[in-house]
Amino acid sequence: MDTLEAIRKRRSVRSFKPDPIPEEDLRKILEAASWAPSAGNCQPLELVVVKDPGVKEEVMEAAFGQSFVGEAPVVVVVCAEVERTTRRYGRRGELFYVQDTAAATQNLLLAATALGYGTCWVGAFSEEEVAKALRLPRGVRPLAIVPIGKSAESPEAPPRLPLREIVHRDRY
Repeated sequence: MDTLEAIRKRRSVRSFKPDPIPEEDLRKILEAASWAPSAGNCQPLELVVVKDPGVKEEVMEAAFGQSFVGEAPVVVVVCAEVERTTRRYGRRGELFYVQDTAAATQNLLLAATALGYGTCWVGAFSEEEVAKALRLPRGVRPLAIVPIGKSAESPEAPPRLPLREIVHRDRY
């Protein structure tokens, strides 16, 4: 699948089959995330791969009980090692590490889609509870939870605003 097709096919999936994800596919998905750009090449990205049912349960509870998080065969928690970026860029680095991990998350979503998996970018969770569940060290901030697995549903594409409403030429 080419990149543009993956972009158009990607959906937020909230129902997964229990089929395991082969390690080779998981490696490709994680590697795609690692190739995302980062400000000054600081690479704040840290990925926590969760397969243990008990740990997934804790992450699901931290995600306000969103059951599909615990049902996916794999959950990747996208984190930032904050000082890798803020050490170089100061306060502006607080924006950069969020942008960097967002780019990595998008790469992860698109790679999973290209390999035939469903995902959902979950942002509704308690950072403190996720950090506790994963035993994250101080300075590592969880920014996204991504359950991954074979989709048990086929969500329709949501409507998009037409380009004429969102594209501005030269000036707003």
